[in-house]
Amino acid sequence: MYTLGCKVNQYETDAMIELFKDRGYEIGEFDEFSDVYVINTCTVTAMSDKKSRQMIRRAKKINPESVMAVVGCYSQKSPDEIISIDGVNLVMGTSDRNKIVSEVEKLTGIEKVVEVIDIMKQREFEDLSLSNLKGKTRAFLKIQEGCDRFCSYCIIPYTRGPVRSRKLEDIIKEVKELSEKGFSEIVLTGIHVASYGKDLNEKNSLLDVITEIGKIENVKRIRTSSVEPLIITKEFLEGIFKVEQFCPHFHLSLQSGCDETLKRMNRRYDTKMYKSAVDMIRNIYPDAAITTDVIVGFPSETEDEFNETLRFLKEINLYDAHIFKYSPREGTKAALMKDQVSPQEKNERSEALINLGKENKRAFEKRFLGEEVEVLFESHSKEGYEGHTKNYIKVWVKSEEDVQGKILKVKLTESTDEFVIGELSNINS
Repeated sequence: MYTLGCKVNQYETDAMIELFKDRGYEIGEFDEFSDVYVINTCTVTAMSDKKSRQMIRRAKKINPESVMAVVGCYSQKSPDEIISIDGVNLVMGTSDRNKIVSEVEKLTGIEKVVEVIDIMKQREFEDLSLSNLKGKTRAFLKIQEGCDRFCSYCIIPYTRGPVRSRKLEDIIKEVKELSEKGFSEIVLTGIHVASYGKDLNEKNSLLDVITEIGKIENVKRIRTSSVEPLIITKEFLEGIFKVEQFCPHFHLSLQSGCDETLKRMNRRYDTKMYKSAVDMIRNIYPDAAITTDVIVGFPSETEDEFNETLRFLKEINLYDAHIFKYSPREGTKAALMKDQVSPQEKNERSEALINLGKENKRAFEKRFLGEEVEVLFESHSKEGYEGHTKNYIKVWVKSEEDVQGKILKVKLTESTDEFVIGELSNINS
């Protein structure tokens, strides 16, 4: 199995792995000789498509006689393109992945089968649940599918379909199972998590999900994946503040700090609304880590417009930012816009924002040096262990004892480009 793209894709890959295991298959490393290869694709950028094709060809070189199944967003968008690639036997999109084992078992390695339905007609949440996750620290939990925002640059609403929310009782059931297996942290994920519940008759919301999970024994931390600033209201913040396990890390999508660019992107907020959301968060959570995504080089983005974004990011001073160079996606409105920005300008603008992000990140982390914080340790690394604070600062400590999966108090001592170095306060606590 090979996964490209977002945390939702990784969750779905893990669910498909479980389906194969339940049927008696052994799961090997992707570069090993295997009978079946499954590639879960992404199509956010043209580079994502390219990487997907590269992985298909790499697998076929390892075992030319293998069965090759390709699923995911790129498959949903361009099934005919993928099935035409030499060696691909099965193409499935972003639905019916719970049938992948039976679909693979129908194949002999010769046929070419496309099982991609019209995702825009889907109205039910596909329940791909997990019960045998690796590790005992953080579990990603998919609670929502689809998006109805239709930003002018984004292909995802066309590959994931309309908003479909998982029933609250099903979410709670899976969280209880995960907590009983020892998972301390639950990360709520989806294509547009902030839209959770808008399609449900019960009118549950993301706040309801967080509140109910907070009542479950042994859940120590709750996070959400990316949300948009429109969900940040006084009611929402006061509601999650009551949930002690909620982690004050907010990934608020921005995309541009220029109002004119935001309009062309078809975003549903402006910089004033975004700053208001940031201020509200910091008023309730003074130590919150706020991160974001920014696209540079959007069609018609002038130097002045880019400088507005740069000034705005300096003003709001976020913890970190993921910077993306605009990539035209066929089928979106932005791909047809005039005045496409040159690659050189995109590179220069991207570098400027990346450098600002590094400065902001280091400054934010230095605020906590000398303080004692709680860290959930997730992995072994360089004769020590890595983990995260509640506000998502990455921490490394040297330890001869195995602390993986534990939440321990750590005194932060030094900020580096890779992580913050800390010292365990009391390993037996």
